[in-house]
Amino acid sequence: MCLFHRSHARAASDPSNGPMTATASPTSPGSAPGAAPKISFVSLGCPKALVDSERILTHLRAEGYELARRHDGADVVIVNTCGFLDSAKAESLAAIGEAMAENGRVIVTGCMGAQPEEIREKYPDLLAVTGPQAYESVVAAVHEAVPPAHDPFLDLVPPQGIKLTPRHYAYLKISEGCSNRCSFCIIPSLRGNLVSRPAADVLREAEKLVKAGVKELLVVSQDTSAYGVDIRYAESPWRDRQVRAKFYDLTKELGELGAWVRLHYVYPYPHVDEVIPLMAEGKVLPYLDMPLQHASPSVLKRMRRPGNQERQLDRIRSWRATCPDLAIRSTFIVGFPGETEAEFEELLAWLQEAKLDRVGCFEYEPVAGATANALGDPVPPAVKAERKRRFMEAQNGIALRLQRAKVGRRLAMIVDAVEGGVAKGRSKADAPEIDGTVHAAFRRPVRVGDIVTVKIDRAEAYDLYGTVA
Repeated sequence: MCLFHRSHARAASDPSNGPMTATASPTSPGSAPGAAPKISFVSLGCPKALVDSERILTHLRAEGYELARRHDGADVVIVNTCGFLDSAKAESLAAIGEAMAENGRVIVTGCMGAQPEEIREKYPDLLAVTGPQAYESVVAAVHEAVPPAHDPFLDLVPPQGIKLTPRHYAYLKISEGCSNRCSFCIIPSLRGNLVSRPAADVLREAEKLVKAGVKELLVVSQDTSAYGVDIRYAESPWRDRQVRAKFYDLTKELGELGAWVRLHYVYPYPHVDEVIPLMAEGKVLPYLDMPLQHASPSVLKRMRRPGNQERQLDRIRSWRATCPDLAIRSTFIVGFPGETEAEFEELLAWLQEAKLDRVGCFEYEPVAGATANALGDPVPPAVKAERKRRFMEAQNGIALRLQRAKVGRRLAMIVDAVEGGVAKGRSKADAPEIDGTVHAAFRRPVRVGDIVTVKIDRAEAYDLYGTVA
């Protein structure tokens, strides 16, 4: 929808100082194929009229109509008129004329709409004219001009869809499939190559989730940092601008929605460097889930891993210089075919240098259809188990030192559960189910989904303990 408000001076609620357009139906005349339908909206007059406009917009947005910035290209224009003074009537008639000239499919409502003859005399081809506070009539006129998309599988569910996660966090999938050909993985054969969603599609879903009460968005895909490569970073309309389907651009826009944004499955491509300043600025959480899998160049070559991992230590140091609170989670495979003791020692040495906050370790298991099966030279099960033990022993020491450095600090925590006088939740460094837990005693009321400040009193390798400040 295009929102353009004037109360003889441009309203503060319209920071763009110009029209915004809303989307109506994917098959309507003004919408490109596959795009969300659009409606342009002009709001004139006093604050009461502005509230009327907000109510109409709220109803239409809930039905899937969206906002745009221009009349031309919109599926229909709504003009909420003012008829208090002759000058206001003249302004209303001028706004209607502008909408007719730029679009031609116009619905008029508001105070001047209570006297439709004067409007119809000048503009006989209007789609509809309704009076003030006639919300249902306006919506009905929009439905007749640009019917909302009907989907029998979606219309009976809430706008944000049905979620199996707690109400306060949700996973946000930005793409399907994967175009990498890691030798131990068969995801591409199961799910196909990378298929990225348009940025505006992702952002609309995220917006609905936040409006439904979601406090934390967990961005997921098979290869998050490759987002948009398959569609050549195509732009799509979001609010009053075009947004590229690119990792940085999408992350930046998600950071404007007012929720925690946590990035998962980020391969270490060079352009990942661009999002670190967003973390330092507090736009998105200072957290990277980056499945590195190994550190030995020879093992990574056999794994056919993407990204420039040989310089990864330098990049991690640079990231932390930019964002000191950055928490990095990763997963590693030990016992990959042909892994020598020397290669495993390379991994351990790298781990001590990298000082990752959260780490998972898995013993290699052959997967039917994976090309790694043809490598031969399997590592004996007992050796794989011993290497996993040594790896996790080293990581536990690193994690404990990092956790103890947090004692005495005040950290933000999102509450996942309340049991008795203790709230259990996660800091910005902890993703649900895979990372640590913060246990915080409290005296004031605390509810699930709250984001509270906790003074840390004690630390273990994975969990923190403290008191709600």
